[in-house]
Amino acid sequence: MKVLITGGAGFIGSNFVRYLINSRRNIEIINFDSLTYAGNPESLADIADNPRYKFVRGDITDKDAVNGVFGERLDALVNFAAETHVDRSIEDASPFVRTNIMGTQTLLDAAKRFKLAKFVQISTDEVYGSAPAGESFTEETTLDPRSPYAASKASADHFVSAYANTYGLPAVVLRCTNNYGPYQFPEKLIPLMIANAREDKSLPIYGDGMQERDWLFVEDYCSAIGLALEKAAPGAIYNVSAGTPQPNLKIVRTILQHLGKPESLMQYVKDRPGHDRRYALDSSKIQRELGWSAAVPFEEGIRRTIDWYQNNSAWLDHARSGEYRNYYDRHYVRRTETFSR
Repeated sequence: MKVLITGGAGFIGSNFVRYLINSRRNIEIINFDSLTYAGNPESLADIADNPRYKFVRGDITDKDAVNGVFGERLDALVNFAAETHVDRSIEDASPFVRTNIMGTQTLLDAAKRFKLAKFVQISTDEVYGSAPAGESFTEETTLDPRSPYAASKASADHFVSAYANTYGLPAVVLRCTNNYGPYQFPEKLIPLMIANAREDKSLPIYGDGMQERDWLFVEDYCSAIGLALEKAAPGAIYNVSAGTPQPNLKIVRTILQHLGKPESLMQYVKDRPGHDRRYALDSSKIQRELGWSAAVPFEEGIRRTIDWYQNNSAWLDHARSGEYRNYYDRHYVRRTETFSR
C-alpha cells in the first residue's frame, strides 16, 4: 500500500509518518510538504533513509506538482497540510484560504482524477465553535466556526463531503481535539510554555486562562487515523477526543510543577479576539465503529512531552531560531556534499 501524506513534516503529520513506518510493515509513504515555517524536516531525520519513506517538496495548491505525485500510483492520502495557528489567521486570513480551502480542493480534484481508493481529511474540533458547559459536540452538530482558521477548515470539510456526495470519492473526515506531544512547533500552548519555563521567561496567559481544551496525546490520534485509513467507510465523519476537557490555566500550572518553576512566571495578557471558551467532543462513534479509545492519560502524556523537550533541546532551539530550515538544504539539495565530508 502506498500512502501520500501531505503536510507530513508538521507536528501531527510527522508523528503519523513515524507511526505508520513503525507499525505497518506493508506501507510505503510519500511525504509531500512545502516546508513552510512549521514544516520541520528535522522531525523525521531518524527515518529519512528508510527505503519505505520518500520526501517530496511541494505545495498542495500547485496543481502540476500534485498531479505529478499522484502519478506514482497511490492507494490513499491523508491530508494534514494546513495553516493551523488561530492567532496567525486573525492577523492575516489569506494564507488559510489559500492552503486550507484551495489546497484541499486541488487534492480532491487529483483524487477524483486518479480514482484514489481512500482520502482522509484531517480537520479540527474548532469547526463546531465553542461548546456550552457540560455539552460535547457530536458529528451531527451544526458547524459554527468562530475564527478565520476554523472557517477555513469548516470550508474544507464541506468540500470533502461535497466531493464524496457528488463524485463518490471515498473520503473520510476526522475532527480532533487539541493534540500535544513531541515535535510540536513552539508557537502552540504546551511547547511554548515548556520552552519559556525552561528559560525562566514569562508565560503569557490569555484572559483569565479558564478556556477549556480536551488535550489528546498525539500517539493516540495517530492510532485513530490509522484505523480510519484502514477501516472507515467512505463518507464517514469521526470526532476524536480524550473526553477530559480542562482549563488552560491548569495545563500551565502542571507544566510549571513538573519543571519545578514558580507560578510567578505566569503573566496574564489580553485575550485573543473571539476566543472560543470551550471545546469538547463526543468520540463515542469512533469508539463504537472502529474500536478506538485514548490510551495515554494526560498525566502520563504531559510528563512524556516535557521529558522529550528536555531531552531534545537542540530540536527546540532549531525550531525557535529557524535553523531547522538549513536541514532540508543539507540533506536534500546538497546531500552528496553533506555526506562526503
